Amino acid sequence: MENTNNIIQKDAIEFMPDDFERIGTKGISAEKLSKPSLTYWADVWRRFRSNKMALAGLIILILIVFTLYVGPLLSGQDYQYINYEIADQLPSAQHWFGTDEMGRDIFTRVCYGGRISILIGLCCTLVMFVIGSLLGALAGFKGGFVDDIIMRICEFIGNLPYLVIVIILSLVLGRSMFSLVLAMSLTSWVGTTRMVRGQILQIKEQDFVQAATALGANTNRIILKHLLPNTLGIIMVDITMSVPGFIFSESFLSYVGLGVRPPETSWGAIASSAQQNLMFYPHELFFPCLMIVLTVMAFHFIGDGLSDALDPKLRD
Repeated sequence: MENTNNIIQKDAIEFMPDDFERIGTKGISAEKLSKPSLTYWADVWRRFRSNKMALAGLIILILIVFTLYVGPLLSGQDYQYINYEIADQLPSAQHWFGTDEMGRDIFTRVCYGGRISILIGLCCTLVMFVIGSLLGALAGFKGGFVDDIIMRICEFIGNLPYLVIVIILSLVLGRSMFSLVLAMSLTSWVGTTRMVRGQILQIKEQDFVQAATALGANTNRIILKHLLPNTLGIIMVDITMSVPGFIFSESFLSYVGLGVRPPETSWGAIASSAQQNLMFYPHELFFPCLMIVLTVMAFHFIGDGLSDALDPKLRD
């Protein structure tokens, strides 16, 4: 064995630094070869914009919002103006989406109705986010009796019939935007609470939480400064998926007559009044439904992109 090792050592070739030549990197330092450092949110945006479908969804959503607020200024029409002489007209240069059975400009009504539909969706999502994230974080962090109470409340609220709640609140509070948001938000936070609670149970035993507790931080500071920021990724995905759900729910409630009260309108209310003339004037139903589909599709594309961009397992 010793003879073999001696032979190998004698036959080994000794390389010197001058024997190697750098190809393609001459004059470049190692620091310049490494990729630039990015913050967490800068890296999320980099990965998000590399997703073509998510970027397309963001562009579509921006165009929709821009149209809703600038469109009425360009058309010069009043969404409440009634003129039976031009009722049920097809799209033209003067009325871009045509007119309805009362001679009102459909394009302007779709723009104003879209503002209300998206506003209701955002308000419901905000209520869901605030209540769900705070209760979920409190239940997950405290545990024990507090966790049992919050989870029993979630089970009770989650089993309430959604449509019955909407009808009761509409009768008690009247058909208004406030009653609609209240009815839609009353049960929506249950799923967010359970989701946040599950995330908090996974991270509350980590070192940074234990260190904050040992340093005397109170419950509010630990939840707001340490726990919730670490669940923000999954919460943002839930938000982007919830907004189109609320928009569609509002459209359905307005379609069945439980939405906003005239003269205010929404996409669902416009579609409800247009479905009576579907056989003769399908364009009156087509445009509000098209806006609903495009908005829901855009939010879902954005949600899918955020889900991939915020997933630490997919970071490169």
